[in-house]
Amino acid sequence: MPVTQRRKGSVALLEAVDDSPRIVPTATEVPAERRRRRGNPETYLALSLTALVVTVLAINITGFPGASDDEGTYLAQAWAVANGKGLAHYTYWYDHPPLAWIQLAALSWIPGLFGVDGPAVAVGRIAMLPVVGASLMLIYTICRRMGMAVWSSAAALLIFGLSPLAVTMDREIYLDSFAVAWMLGALALVLSPRRHLWHVTAAGVATAVAVLSKETMLVTAPAVAVALWQNAARSSTRPWAIGGYISGVVLTGVFYPLYALLRGELFPGPGHVSLIGAWQFQLANRSGSGSIFTTGSGANDLLHSWLFYDPIILVAGLVATVLILPVRRLRPPAVAGAILTLVALRPGGYLPAMYVVQILPFFAIAIAAALDQAGVLSSIRTRWLRPVVLTLLALLAATLVVPRWWTGNQRALTADDNAGYAAAADYLRTAVSDRQNTTVVVDDVLWLDCVNAGYQQEKVIWFYKLDLDPAVKATLPHGWHDVDYIVSTPALRQDPAALPTVNTLLTNSAVVAAFGPQEGRIEVRRINKLENS
Repeated sequence: MPVTQRRKGSVALLEAVDDSPRIVPTATEVPAERRRRRGNPETYLALSLTALVVTVLAINITGFPGASDDEGTYLAQAWAVANGKGLAHYTYWYDHPPLAWIQLAALSWIPGLFGVDGPAVAVGRIAMLPVVGASLMLIYTICRRMGMAVWSSAAALLIFGLSPLAVTMDREIYLDSFAVAWMLGALALVLSPRRHLWHVTAAGVATAVAVLSKETMLVTAPAVAVALWQNAARSSTRPWAIGGYISGVVLTGVFYPLYALLRGELFPGPGHVSLIGAWQFQLANRSGSGSIFTTGSGANDLLHSWLFYDPIILVAGLVATVLILPVRRLRPPAVAGAILTLVALRPGGYLPAMYVVQILPFFAIAIAAALDQAGVLSSIRTRWLRPVVLTLLALLAATLVVPRWWTGNQRALTADDNAGYAAAADYLRTAVSDRQNTTVVVDDVLWLDCVNAGYQQEKVIWFYKLDLDPAVKATLPHGWHDVDYIVSTPALRQDPAALPTVNTLLTNSAVVAAFGPQEGRIEVRRINKLENS
């Protein structure tokens, strides 16, 4: 039956209506006076588990995984924002909304507190720890607000935090991590048992911020809409809730196209970048990754790399998503997981390596939710069956999951995959004397290291821009002869045919220093100008 929720001094805008029985009271349903009197032990539990996971993430965060060019790009863009250089270290062309690296710029003071040495990108990862910590707390909150038990809510937090795949991906500087945190925040807000108008309006704002952090997060918005519809009263107040949510989305999201419009960069045209032109590239002109089911395709190789780190969370998460989709109280995260899976399975689309960051929290919630539902169903049938089921689940986790994850995380806690980058950055800082007048071509992992070492920003060239940015070409009147050094890395060598100037530099240069194993070898190469002038 519908129950009107009334509180002294205020009346909740939305009525508390829930067709499904609430098995376990959430922390927010405990009377406020009791919480103030004794504190909330669940808060201490969630904080303790979050601290444990963040500690695991922090151990050897600069050593593993190997730094990627995408990480370097986002960190360099955050550096540009923090230093008043604009929205990017090169012309901002609306490839992604800028809000994620603006947030990263706001967190850029955190790594300096720890005095950690290493490549700028690896050290910059420390700024991601609060973002992941927020996601962990929100996962626990969402589970409790869906009526899950304390043990299963804690399991969701630990599954997301300790999966070797999550430990690997969540350490890295990705826009997706910011977007995930905000979308989880939106879901937690609409599931609030207080059901005030500001909750749903704030959820709309959080949804817009998530999309402005990484645009692909938009596909999970239906999960928030489902939660809003289910949690709102079936009365005249539901339209107010929907209106508040839409208002939050629109009034926040409109700032991005308005920014482009005011700069004269909303529509495509000659001589300038544009927001709509960037959308056209992302949706229609970008090369696809092939089908995830086609052996040898980029998408298939990427899937196998994810499965290498942890097949458990992906396979179990997909199965659990299907199982809990019909369960009303557990449906919202299942909707998000299902949509993200379908997007990944689409043939011919572009599938980036960091896409799995968006899937992992919803799969973790789905696995824990399926376990919670199993416990609920077993308790309904017979009183003694529930402890038996829970014991079997615990034994299954202890024998199959924990050993595999322990082994899978060993490399994350001990490997030093960034030693080559650290050595190259040190060489460029110490072995090159006239850094102010030296032009060096690097990948974006080393870009900020070079700038911090005293090279002029204009003379540190991200290798993509050398061939693809006319403004960069204009700074080199004699073409490749104006370059002094090129640092050859796996990212720089991956597509030489598409970057002819880079390929010419590699051909007309000699190695002066090399670091790391052959597979990921990093070479500092001096350009042979006299012999080829």
